[in-house]
This record gives sequence, structure tokens and C-alpha cells, in this order.
Amino acid sequence: MDLSKTILIIDDGADFREIFSVKLTAAGYHIETAESGAEGIKKVKECKPDMVLLDVKMPGISGEDVLSALRRDPETSFIKIIFTTSLGDATDLETDIALAKKFGADGYIKKTDDLDSLVAIVGSYFNL
Repeated sequence: MDLSKTILIIDDGADFREIFSVKLTAAGYHIETAESGAEGIKKVKECKPDMVLLDVKMPGISGEDVLSALRRDPETSFIKIIFTTSLGDATDLETDIALAKKFGADGYIKKTDDLDSLVAIVGSYFNL
């Protein structure tokens, strides 16, 4: 794995931040985390990640609002942003794709997906 790839996980759920961090660190990625939308926007500007895994539903600044702010800023508009969501029916692929496209995300990962597939899914967005 390319150790130069940094992924920022923005999620208000400590369990998801921890699980995703452990899995992706083991795969060779450098991981940063933020527990809120406001902290996430600040960290994106500080650490300049290659990818952001962004929770859709968060108190305060929602994932949609974080995505919108990052897309408007020329310094962050190019960063791959992948929604992490537990919204929708587990079998409703079209709804999830529409959600990601609607808000301008590069894709989505369901929090309920098999964690072993997480690394492969993330790698696919880096064309690995």
C-alpha cells in the first residue's frame, strides 16, 4: 500500500472512527480523525488528506454541509470525499448512489458493509 496516502475520517461516532482507523492503518494508510464537521473542515486544511471518509448524519455541521464547504474552497475542492452512511436499505444501491451524487461526493461506503471489504473499497477510489 502507498504509505503516502492520508485519509481523514470525519464521524461523530467514536466506534466507527476507531474501527475504520484500525482497519485502514493495518492496510498501510496514514489516518487522521475528526469527531465533528467543524473539526473536520479545520483538519482538512491542516493535514491536506488524499481522501475524506465523511459521515452523512452528524450533529451541528452535517456531512452534506462539510462536503459543500470543501467543494467551494479551491484548496480542498479536488480531495476525494466518500460518504460513510448507514442510511437507506442495505440492498438499496441506487438510493445510496443517488445520495452520493446529489451532494457531490465521489462515492459512498455503507457502515454496515463487511469491514474486510473496506480496504478494497477505499483502494478502488485510489485505483489500487
